[in-house]
Amino acid sequence: MAGRLLAMIVKELWAILRDPRARMILIVPPLMQFFVLGFATTMEVKNTAIGIYDRDGGAWSIEIAQRIGGSPNVARVIPLHSEAAIRRAIDRQQVIGVLSFGPEFSGDVAAGRPAEIQGLFDGRKSNAAQIVAGYMSEIAKGVGAEVSVQTASSQSVVTHWFNPNLQYLWFTMPGLVVIITTITGLGLTSQAVARERELGSFDQLMVSPLRVPEILIGKVVPPMLVGFFNASIYILLISTLFGVPLTGSVPFFYLSLLLYLLALAGVGMLVSSLSQTQQQAFLGMFLVAVPAILLSGYASPVENMPVWLQWVTQADPTKHFLVVSEGVFLKDMPIPDLWANTWPLALIALVTLGTSAVLFRARME
Repeated sequence: MAGRLLAMIVKELWAILRDPRARMILIVPPLMQFFVLGFATTMEVKNTAIGIYDRDGGAWSIEIAQRIGGSPNVARVIPLHSEAAIRRAIDRQQVIGVLSFGPEFSGDVAAGRPAEIQGLFDGRKSNAAQIVAGYMSEIAKGVGAEVSVQTASSQSVVTHWFNPNLQYLWFTMPGLVVIITTITGLGLTSQAVARERELGSFDQLMVSPLRVPEILIGKVVPPMLVGFFNASIYILLISTLFGVPLTGSVPFFYLSLLLYLLALAGVGMLVSSLSQTQQQAFLGMFLVAVPAILLSGYASPVENMPVWLQWVTQADPTKHFLVVSEGVFLKDMPIPDLWANTWPLALIALVTLGTSAVLFRARME
């Protein structure tokens, strides 16, 4: 049995690696995705234009406007002189938001009375508008804290656990390990059986002395080896080149990665067994990968989803491994908490691989 397994694994490795272009595809595109997505998937909002409608003209409104202009996230401050100009600037997307100061703003600040700033933001860019509104609010709070010692002493101190400086790369990079590994793992395993059918070698497998479990193991191991290799490169780059701290248990991370790749392999083999051609398998892979990524919590927190959808995410291996990846990199998550998100991966792998074996056997018969 060991000899048959080794022969099957070597055969699959040759099928994946014999073409120089295929070898490049396995390594270069994932690395390109890693770097491009690492810098592109950011929640920071930069190079924005802010409009200022100042009916006050006092010291404090000018101070706030100058601080906004000096913010590294603001490219331009555009003075506006009427409500019609505000409407035109937002409608034409010349600014993402406008701050409006009333005639008594500086007087209210000097007298210690409550002073208000009206903020108008472009709702068509809801996420960016909320982030920019947060920036403006922090600038206004900073000026308010300097008005009086009493006001300054009442300011709260905010500490961000696990990412004190809110570096967006610290948040995105651990998640990219999961996302790119998902695409690579599903892409390779979903082609395994479909490739045999399209090349006409599926009949040879049917008459070979290999048993169904041996064929499945032989087809699952090579994609897992590629996944381990790519993930190891990502871990090295994240912790050295991008400076993201690796605080947790690396051995447990690899244990979770093993179970995650097994779960991906089971899903990929299901897609491959149902596909007649490699093109069908490729499209089927994206049919599975996109919902898995969207439901993982990478783009939006699982807690914000409807309750019924939160239950659905429990069957998504990407969701569980994302928690493990972020926990190992940033949180130094304890082993019991890591295990709570690792054993579901083993269960999903058991179900998907078992179903793949049954379906593959039915197709062979």
